[in-house]
Amino acid sequence: MKIKIHSNTMYLYLFAYNHFNLVIHLKDIKLGDFMMHQSTKILTLTLLSSMMIACGNPVKERSHVVAPASLVMSNMAADSTRKMIAPAAYMAAMPSPESVRLEQNTEKYQKNDVNPVHRVADQAVSTFSIDVDTGSYSNTRRFLNDGRLPPVDAVRAEEMINYFDYQYPQPNSIHPFSVTTEIVDSPWKENAKLIKIGIQAKDLATKQLPPANLVFLVDVSGSMDAADKLPLVKQTLRLLTEQLRPQDKVTIITYASGEKLILAPTSGDQKDKILTVINELQASGATAGEQAIQLAYKQAEKAFVKNGINRILLATDGDFNVGITDFSTLKGMVAEKRKSGISLTTLGFGTGNYNEQLMEQLADAGDGNYSYIDNKNEAKKVVQRQLSSTLATVAQDVKIQVEFNPATVKEYRLVGYENRMLKQEDFNNDKVDAGDIGAGHNVTAIYEIIPVGQQGWLNDSRYQASTKTDTTKKSEYAFVNLRYKLPNQEKSILLNQAVKAQSKSLAQANSDTRFAIAVASYAQQLKGGQYNAAMGWDQIIQLAQQSAKPDPYQMREEFIELAKIAKSLSAKKD
Repeated sequence: MKIKIHSNTMYLYLFAYNHFNLVIHLKDIKLGDFMMHQSTKILTLTLLSSMMIACGNPVKERSHVVAPASLVMSNMAADSTRKMIAPAAYMAAMPSPESVRLEQNTEKYQKNDVNPVHRVADQAVSTFSIDVDTGSYSNTRRFLNDGRLPPVDAVRAEEMINYFDYQYPQPNSIHPFSVTTEIVDSPWKENAKLIKIGIQAKDLATKQLPPANLVFLVDVSGSMDAADKLPLVKQTLRLLTEQLRPQDKVTIITYASGEKLILAPTSGDQKDKILTVINELQASGATAGEQAIQLAYKQAEKAFVKNGINRILLATDGDFNVGITDFSTLKGMVAEKRKSGISLTTLGFGTGNYNEQLMEQLADAGDGNYSYIDNKNEAKKVVQRQLSSTLATVAQDVKIQVEFNPATVKEYRLVGYENRMLKQEDFNNDKVDAGDIGAGHNVTAIYEIIPVGQQGWLNDSRYQASTKTDTTKKSEYAFVNLRYKLPNQEKSILLNQAVKAQSKSLAQANSDTRFAIAVASYAQQLKGGQYNAAMGWDQIIQLAQQSAKPDPYQMREEFIELAKIAKSLSAKKD
């Protein structure tokens, strides 16, 4: 076992050591000497213990708190020595289990209410920004593997669905992505339909990527001193470094109580030099993140590559506690900096103090993507197998707007994307920011709709007159509009397509669609199952098992195991 003492307390401890010269190493203690000076030693320990209680701060790393060695020895002379000092004073000086401030869970998540149902007669248009983040899935996996259900606000359905690869067709037109739709019977509500919209960005092999100017911005504060933090950060950065090409360059900045440039821009063919710097990273100090972000942008601007990849990769637990720590201020700063053509990707690590809200929103504001790294396999997925998607952007400010046909659709709701919703007028406004798509990314959105003539979630209005509709368009459920910008362009491009009013049974849907629906059901169930109706964990697991192939990296197999864990934990909760 080891003693964990805050640095301020240690200074007081050393002060007492020098002043009284009574705190001695355990190996030098002789019982006779110990007994002879016991009264003086207990007086010293009384002072030391009081100082430790007064000055001790909670330590973010997991630790065991034990009594000082000299205190352990004092207990050996229990009866005779306690007579030399008032028992009440002796007991008051000893840190009791209740007085030791243990590690608290201070993780932060953005409030994330489920999207409501809309009546088409009242609001026929739904507009949102695409989202390629996947952090919610791996963060939720961390909770389940630890034997806990995740907080409901940690669950974002779109990030869970988009965590997986789907075999959407590659684009074969002038646009950098393809758009496909499929309509199936809903497993959640009788007579309802699900409209799945799938977007597939064109893929690029690593060798096809433009030159990259990367800044590794690494949190090395004391809070990162845990096995699932800085050591995993180093593994992740090593994996990325191994894939660098001579035309790429890397800058490394660390921050704790202050920020430090520890590697100037270095070519990708000097891997040994880069890896040496990464391997020497150690954690200590506070967390002054804001100034470090400023420095990262400054260094990225100095090494800016025109028509290349210019990106900061921020690796941290998000626990900023020195300097500017206000969430809105940090997000606003990053949103302003993205205008320089430098994007910000966030890689989240750790537990207990993890600030997921900050990580997800900074990546959103910085035109980057957010991933949570909970193990080495996830690191390989993000910076090895999906390196092109992580680094190279093929379309920016991608917005989707779906107009539902009142002649065929009565009600609708969007699954997920709660913090990506836009106003209807934002769709045509090129000044309004939206999500970017990386090379090879695929994005999936699912709407649940109630066809006209079927019982929905909402009661029919007693007084509102029925809306007159154009019966000539009864062959369509909806019309999908999509806007995007090519990288570094100001004017958006529009493409659109109709969604036909025809559907198939869930059993007839392709395996990708069925698996995406299983993942959506899983997310909804973790948030309370408000819209899952009779579809419980058994049905979710069965649907996932029936659509588990192809699965080249065993990601779907792992999902099924996580659903089984969630089922068992939910049963215990009930």
